[in-house]
Amino acid sequence: MSNENRRIITPNNGDWAIEARGLVKKFGDNRAVDGVDLNVRAGTIYGVLGPNGAGKTTTIRMLATLLKADAGSTRIFGHDVVKEAHIVRQLIGVTGQYASVDESLSATENLIIFSRLLGLGRAEARKKADELLEEFGLTEAAKRPLKNFSGGMRRRLDLAASLISQPPLIFLDEPTTGLDPRTRNQMWDTIRRLVKTGSTVLLTTQYLQEADELADRVAVIDHGRVVAEGTVDELKASIGTSSLQLSIQNPKDIQIARQTVEQVLKVQSTVSSEAGKIIAPMADADRVTDLLIALRGAGVQLAELSVQKPTLDEVFLSITGHGVEEDASKIFNESNKAGEVRA
Repeated sequence: MSNENRRIITPNNGDWAIEARGLVKKFGDNRAVDGVDLNVRAGTIYGVLGPNGAGKTTTIRMLATLLKADAGSTRIFGHDVVKEAHIVRQLIGVTGQYASVDESLSATENLIIFSRLLGLGRAEARKKADELLEEFGLTEAAKRPLKNFSGGMRRRLDLAASLISQPPLIFLDEPTTGLDPRTRNQMWDTIRRLVKTGSTVLLTTQYLQEADELADRVAVIDHGRVVAEGTVDELKASIGTSSLQLSIQNPKDIQIARQTVEQVLKVQSTVSSEAGKIIAPMADADRVTDLLIALRGAGVQLAELSVQKPTLDEVFLSITGHGVEEDASKIFNESNKAGEVRA
């Protein structure tokens, strides 16, 4: 693709980068995406949060012209993704969950090839490759064949390749999966820099802290539908200013304890994947005394009680009624053991 044919659009806060209406995608009897609406303002980071299998990746593929929707419509900077796909593809960059690079070549060679395909000259391509390798901490491994790279190094190179031209809109599908905490923080800094220099980022993630740290707005997707949307603070406020967490000594008492919580606080509660823990929104911490009296009267013994400000984890539990799947929960841990998870 030559630079002459590339249309440059500079996003600004008055434009909509993405306008999606009623997106549907079916695979057999499964409605992987079931009527998704998204509005992403240019110059922002928009987070799409959901568990494994929620439909996040399928949604991105439709937005990025990689998969045709069965119903609904999408416009990217005002361009229809079906009727004007050739224009849309010049305005976007996509980084998937798995590295799209040639393992037999070095990191430098991969980036030079991608740069040349995007119309850069030889000298410019070499310079761009060196700059990206330095930014992503891969300079020392620049000449090493990719087959000898760790998973985290491959993820960094994959993102670097998608940023060669720094398009106006960048889709990042779980970009920090498999990265250690230090590298993840470096990636977050890079994403913030992209927006400061003019790009819009749509980020899918199962890593709750990632959405909390980066996103200007968040859409929570569950079973192919957007079940909540807003700023992080708005989503947290939607379930109350604080959350009550109770650990019950005897698992047999969980149901009676949950009923008591709901009767006293006049709210709905959830039971987390952690055995014996009940979570409920609590706007008035003074009601804790009333609850303790009621639980004692019901013969329920507590192992632990705490009142905490809401997190995105509580938001997700409250909105969907369940937590993240066990295989996805590894991503939340500050370890380098997280595997690649496809949503």
